[in-house]
Amino acid sequence: METAIKDTGRRNTEIKNQSAVMEFTLAGLTSSAELQTLLFGVFAFIYATALASNFLLIFIICSCRKLHTPMYFLLINLSLVNVFSISVTTPKLLQTLWTHGNTISFYGCITQVFLFIWCLGTELFLLSFMAFDRYAAICHPLQYTVIMRKEVCVGIASGVWLAGIVNSSVHTGLMLQLSFCNSNIINHFYCDLFPLLKLSCSDTNLNEMMIFAADVIFAICSCGLTLTSYCFILRAIFSIHSTEGKKKAFSTCSSHLIVVSFYFSSVIYAYIRPSSDYSVDKDKFVSLLYTVVPSIVNPLIYSLRNKEVKEALKTITGRGRLLRRPQI
Repeated sequence: METAIKDTGRRNTEIKNQSAVMEFTLAGLTSSAELQTLLFGVFAFIYATALASNFLLIFIICSCRKLHTPMYFLLINLSLVNVFSISVTTPKLLQTLWTHGNTISFYGCITQVFLFIWCLGTELFLLSFMAFDRYAAICHPLQYTVIMRKEVCVGIASGVWLAGIVNSSVHTGLMLQLSFCNSNIINHFYCDLFPLLKLSCSDTNLNEMMIFAADVIFAICSCGLTLTSYCFILRAIFSIHSTEGKKKAFSTCSSHLIVVSFYFSSVIYAYIRPSSDYSVDKDKFVSLLYTVVPSIVNPLIYSLRNKEVKEALKTITGRGRLLRRPQI
């Protein structure tokens, strides 16, 4: 009897040890070789464009003193999150599409989970505080510089990054406690929580509880703060008598409203649903809407629809032409 107990304990230890060295196989987006080549070109272009546009937006804001305001400080943080987020998933996706090497190590997979959840939580809170910034600017213009003073902005930025990393640490810490002794094929193009939980042969109730808690705190609370801010914003806009005043007020928050609507809807669809409705085959395509697309769409929306950014870009390019002009 004692020997049997020892053997059982040894087998359980071996299973747990195997989980630390095993490799996972990413199913990817498609198994068609021709389509993989096409997708490689598409995602390589998207990745390069996302990096270039976000870094350009950061450079413009840092270079133009006129843009050194709370709104653009938060926008710099959003661009950094976008660069961080797309760099977590896309390089591995490009490698998979080009080399057809779908394997990823256990700790490489856990690292990807950690970094992606960090980005996801940080961006959700950041977008909600950007909505609050627009609320302060439109509803309390005279007190705006006091409400969104430098210390508050730095505190908000530090807080959202810290909240994201704490949330991510909890999920990945619990993930490291699980054993993976069934199939090692992840039906996704990156390591995500739900596909990994499906592969575990351990009890995942605690993991699912913490995911639900994170959904409430991050998604619902941030969405609630955003909706509340925009309710007050819309009420303030409708109280403006002049049409020109309404257009000017709405133009200051329309770009952010587009970004929030796009991002929140895709995240809520992917995460805040009953587990019975979860389908990896369908959701891995939906996840592109919040892993890849925002990183290229956000800087374009904030630059193309923002007169101040366009004027700053013209000023910078004008200086460049003057520097290149030969001296006579």
